[in-house]
Amino acid sequence: MSNASKFGKVAVLLGGKSAEREVSLDSGQAVLEALLRSGVNAEAFDPHTRSVTELVNYDRAFIVLHGRGGEDGQIQGVLEWLNIPYTGTGVQGSAIGMDKVKTKQIWQGSDLPTAPYRIVSKDSNIEDVVAELGLPLIIKPVHEGSSIGMSKVEKVEDFANAVAKATAHDDIVMAEKWITGREFTIVLLNGQALPIIRLEPPKDVAFYDYEAKYQRNDVQYGIPCGLSAVEEQQLQALALRAFQAVGASGWGRIDAMQDEKGNFWLLEVNTVPGMTSHSLVPKAANAVGYSFDELCVAILAQTLTGEAH
Repeated sequence: MSNASKFGKVAVLLGGKSAEREVSLDSGQAVLEALLRSGVNAEAFDPHTRSVTELVNYDRAFIVLHGRGGEDGQIQGVLEWLNIPYTGTGVQGSAIGMDKVKTKQIWQGSDLPTAPYRIVSKDSNIEDVVAELGLPLIIKPVHEGSSIGMSKVEKVEDFANAVAKATAHDDIVMAEKWITGREFTIVLLNGQALPIIRLEPPKDVAFYDYEAKYQRNDVQYGIPCGLSAVEEQQLQALALRAFQAVGASGWGRIDAMQDEKGNFWLLEVNTVPGMTSHSLVPKAANAVGYSFDELCVAILAQTLTGEAH
């Protein structure tokens, strides 16, 4: 790419101090190498080991920080303050997207279908929770990504342990109705939904958990996803509305389920999705002809056009 000089000096923000640090280091390294191959003057920048004040030496930032500190509006706020253009969603959309409960509240208020939930603690009355959500259900930390701290609860006696596991990662924990059916992810890029990917974890895992995402090689990714053309368009439109409703922009991912009756349910939004060899965004982009390098440059180019935040 001969005109890569228009980007100036680019900080690839990676690592950080969240529970997803290791994944972010992998994602960031992949993005950095892609930008360098494309002729971009890019450097790795880990805010865990360097002061964010040093970002004044860069012209723009490619954010590949997953989890807290990078995906929740904090680094976006720093970059806004320093007047440095950056990739992806802005401060408010990032903060909302990182909070699974706030995201659900906005979707519910926008008449978008999302699984019923309630906030729980170790003192919650399990009978009340089960009466409302049924069994099985899933326990999730509200502010973590990558399925960290999540557990499927099939029996009442497993509830307390699942809450304790989630509480180790977050002060706020939610129980969500378990949706039996097919899981899909929809990648959004520059205001468009890319071909949908169906996720099929191996039979011995309860759901698409951290291990399935990053450590196993036996997860099936379906493109085409197996939906009819009409259903795929319907879910793409739903994902786009869900993405915009929380104020997300530029690029990201929406995870959703289709229950056994064919209804779609929105699970969550990812405003800084993984960019590793296992990751879903490169797979979806590849289906419409983007190489990994082209994808990274296209995301970075959002900082020139205002597509980002």
